[in-house]
Amino acid sequence: MRGNFFCHTRFVERGILRVHFLQICHFVQSPALKSLIVFAIIIWGAVAYADPFPRENAIVLAIRKVGIAVVNISSEYEVAERDDPFSSFDMNPFFDSFFKDFFEPRHDQRYTRNSLGSGVLIDGKRGYILTNEHVIVRGSKIKVTLKDEREFEAHLIGSDPDSDLAVLKIDSGPALPAVEMGNSDDLMIGETIIAIGNPFGFSHTVTTGVISALNRSIRIDDERVYRDFIQTDASINPGNSGGPLLNINGDLIGINTAIYAKAQGIGFAIPINRARRIIDDLITHGEVQLPWIGVTVQDLDKELQRYFNLPFARGVLISEVEKKSPADKNGMKTGDVVLTVGGKPVSSTDAFYAELRSYTTDDLIPITVWRSGKKKSHKIQATAFPEELAARLAYKVLGVRVGDVSFTNRLRFKLSASNGVLITEVAPDSYLYRTGVRRGDVIRQINELSVKNVEDFEKAAIKFRQKNSVILLVERKNRQYYVTVRMQQRG
Repeated sequence: MRGNFFCHTRFVERGILRVHFLQICHFVQSPALKSLIVFAIIIWGAVAYADPFPRENAIVLAIRKVGIAVVNISSEYEVAERDDPFSSFDMNPFFDSFFKDFFEPRHDQRYTRNSLGSGVLIDGKRGYILTNEHVIVRGSKIKVTLKDEREFEAHLIGSDPDSDLAVLKIDSGPALPAVEMGNSDDLMIGETIIAIGNPFGFSHTVTTGVISALNRSIRIDDERVYRDFIQTDASINPGNSGGPLLNINGDLIGINTAIYAKAQGIGFAIPINRARRIIDDLITHGEVQLPWIGVTVQDLDKELQRYFNLPFARGVLISEVEKKSPADKNGMKTGDVVLTVGGKPVSSTDAFYAELRSYTTDDLIPITVWRSGKKKSHKIQATAFPEELAARLAYKVLGVRVGDVSFTNRLRFKLSASNGVLITEVAPDSYLYRTGVRRGDVIRQINELSVKNVEDFEKAAIKFRQKNSVILLVERKNRQYYVTVRMQQRG
């Protein structure tokens, strides 16, 4: 039966390949051998005439794999316009800031705005979505739209402005498809990457490119410097923020961010390995737990370099080691020069604290120091900042001591405030003293955190201890004003 089939088949056509099997039948008598020859010819024809440039390439497959995990995020927030007596004048921004500090804010007009961004599902079972902090920072209502156009109201699990990351949660019922985490520590310059997002509200837009550079630092303003970014030539525009950066296999290697307004044809992304530690903290604690090792550092200048007889002008000098702290227990000393944190060189206090922030509490942090002409390596077990040191920390970084707004203090200082913290002492050499803050003033807010009592004040001091500056809302005799305070030291 099989022999008759092959002998009566006139030819096999594969593209332009034609083989007349009557000739095969004439020379080959074995049916098994005929079958083998026919199979070999068909396979050879398929390979020889297959499309050398397949349209369904690795990029298409990666997008198909991950696209369903990319979401659109719409954040609705309220804007209040401040009405002040100088608003009609065209003033220098410096003076506008001055009047903001010394005149009571009055918000007479309020209106609603919307911001658009992207996100990616990192845990489909629990509905966790990773995005940029700046996408939802002011969001009172956050809406998430999936690729299949289902909409969910999301709530914020936690956010971290220092890393520009946030975690949202939606309750979708059945598990959703999630992205697979990749590895951003082995990235190669020139490697093909894929960015997916929702630029300008257009859903699921894909751009491709290559990794242009690694470990990029971007200064956004005097306060914020984002470090260790992935630079790409893939277009990342407003709306792309929070979307995934993928390798050619469709693995998540970064979170796209569009925070650099001057960038044209340049994209930046937060490496996923750096984001992993932050994600865990945001899900567990709702915020990033800054690691504490118990040292205060300062920048090196030429005089210090000569005094400590250093053969180089890099690193930061340890000016204080807290007793019984992790650093103290590990043998670090005042006068040591920190060269690297986590294997990365540090050349300033900002760089030192930025590298520390890439770790969380309980992490083992490798630190290399220079002491007495030799390098010395430490592995320090970080902890949370001890609450019992909070009052001393506040005096060190802000230059004030505080107490609760008690009934007795309200009578003594003739206070109208029923909550906040009363300033009981201001260091004469502090920045706050120079701005006019005095004993008897009441602190109502530090940055975005409301301060109702001493406990709130100390938590804020711990939370913002590594900032260059903070904004205080101070009340005096029924009037409130904002003061921008430069931190004196950082712990």
